[in-house]
Amino acid sequence: MIEFQDVKKVYETKKQAFEALKGINLTVEKGDIFGVVGYSGAGKSTLIRLVNLLEQPSEGTVLVGGKDLTSLKPKELRAEKKKIGMIFQHFNLLNSKTVFDNVAMPLVLSGTPSNEIKQRVEELLEFVGLSNKAKNYPDQLSGGQKQRIGIARALATNPSILLCDEATSALDPQTTNAVLQLLKKINKEYNITILLITHEMSVIKEICNKVAVMEAGKVVEQGSVLDVFSKPQTDTAKNFVRTVIHDEVPESFLKNNEKDAPVIWKINFVGSTSGKPLLSTIAKKYEVHLNVLSANISEIQETPFGNLIIEVTGDKREIDETFQYIKDQGILVQEVVIND
Repeated sequence: MIEFQDVKKVYETKKQAFEALKGINLTVEKGDIFGVVGYSGAGKSTLIRLVNLLEQPSEGTVLVGGKDLTSLKPKELRAEKKKIGMIFQHFNLLNSKTVFDNVAMPLVLSGTPSNEIKQRVEELLEFVGLSNKAKNYPDQLSGGQKQRIGIARALATNPSILLCDEATSALDPQTTNAVLQLLKKINKEYNITILLITHEMSVIKEICNKVAVMEAGKVVEQGSVLDVFSKPQTDTAKNFVRTVIHDEVPESFLKNNEKDAPVIWKINFVGSTSGKPLLSTIAKKYEVHLNVLSANISEIQETPFGNLIIEVTGDKREIDETFQYIKDQGILVQEVVIND
């Protein structure tokens, strides 16, 4: 559906050139809710603006539905752009126009008959739960209501792709969750592919099935949300995951000069392994003592995901055998280094 092939973007001034994107290769499949996460300056806003040609690549190709939009004639380009809706961080509503007229704007600009406009706008306002606000003006709405109107407007031309540029970062947590649930509904009921950018890993966890992590203009990690959350490979991805999955070992536990200091393990449970009675089984099979330092479980893409941090004391051979037993169960376990 959306393909980035060796895409580079350079901004040039009289004094210097800044490379915002450095050889991006990324594929968003039809039906995905694909999230791109990164800190400020990572290049994610530039990336999403290439899809609907708010920016053009300096090198490489962006294919949308198999087409390179930069190669199209103006009439063809207008037709393709109708298939791409966009939701903005700060809503971008026209304050001088009513809610109805804001939603209708894309249809008016495309020359849609007035009776069809009325039917479509009423349908969309019902869908986003704001049919009673048609005659209101944006200044009379809350932030969440404004974003729902922005979503309705983005859907006006029946797009197959929806771009979300930090669509929830200006909203409070409760409103953010309501907007994310609406996006999930759009993806499911309208089969619209969603590409969203964010700096909040909680947004990725809530609705995305795939994620790319960006840093300094590059994609440093990508994959299914479950894989990236359970086995992050890069420091950037690990830092983002820790904002949602709290698995840090307290510093006080990492400083121990005692000769028989306990071993500390991090254990991750994914899917069916989360239901295994691991600790009670270990206590029966091995001569080791276990002390739980922290534990939590959550759900990612309807799959249980948990982590456990434990202290282990006992004979070294028993500890080693216990460690191997956990690995043999298909459970991810790693030893945490204790500072001397």
